[in-house]
Amino acid sequence: MTKDVLVTVKGIQSVEDGESPEEVEMVAKGEYYYKNGHHYIFYNETIEGFTEENKNTIKISENSVEVKKKGLTNMQMIFEEQKKNITYYATPFGNLQMGVAATNIEVKEQESCLDLCIDYALEINGEHVADCQLSVNVQEMNSGEFTLHI
Repeated sequence: MTKDVLVTVKGIQSVEDGESPEEVEMVAKGEYYYKNGHHYIFYNETIEGFTEENKNTIKISENSVEVKKKGLTNMQMIFEEQKKNITYYATPFGNLQMGVAATNIEVKEQESCLDLCIDYALEINGEHVADCQLSVNVQEMNSGEFTLHI
């Protein structure tokens, strides 16, 4: 895969009180690298209502996925199947303690794209708040096709 990519990130949260799942999707230009057995994805994210951007990094390893945000919000989430990891999510409105417990991580590699799908349980300040899914599609900018594969 080439360095210049289109990154599509889709998040779905299902809360337990019967509400329909909440879905968020973001598309950005990014950079992709494969080094020492790890996939690296870099992209910037603009948050509605703010001028400062987040610089985001996704690192995909054999047994884990690490998502880092730096800027307006700061966070480092580590996803490992069947393991709960605790982190702090720093926002302009205060800090939250987050727990993420991945139940499934799938990575599909193709010549011109990479698909990542993570199912996980989300805790805020020690309480389960939602079951979530994070889908990331990374495609070469020159592939001519920009469709979500997951």
